[in-house]
Amino acid sequence: MSDIEVGKWIRGLIAQDNLHAFYTSSIWLRLREEVIKEHNNECQRCKNRKMYAKATTVHHEQYVRRHPELALSKHYFYQGKQYRNLTPLCDQCHKEIHGPKAKPLTPERW
Repeated sequence: MSDIEVGKWIRGLIAQDNLHAFYTSSIWLRLREEVIKEHNNECQRCKNRKMYAKATTVHHEQYVRRHPELALSKHYFYQGKQYRNLTPLCDQCHKEIHGPKAKPLTPERW
């Protein structure tokens, strides 16, 4: 699938409020697993801090909603330089990057 086709597909999913379909697609799950294995199952953020944690997720440096055409690209180019787009992370590091999730509009009451 070309970057243009990926972009169209994901823009359609975003318009339908169904980006979850991308994250559960076989094409993404295979690529996610491949990226984690290429980095020896290590969280790259922890590794940069001389620590070890198992990578459990893959972070898009260029966010999918902002750059849907790069969603399946391991790297991207900016001003003639290549950068990594998909970075294996542990859950904790991924949460630190994205910050806390938004509070629900209506709190659940039990």
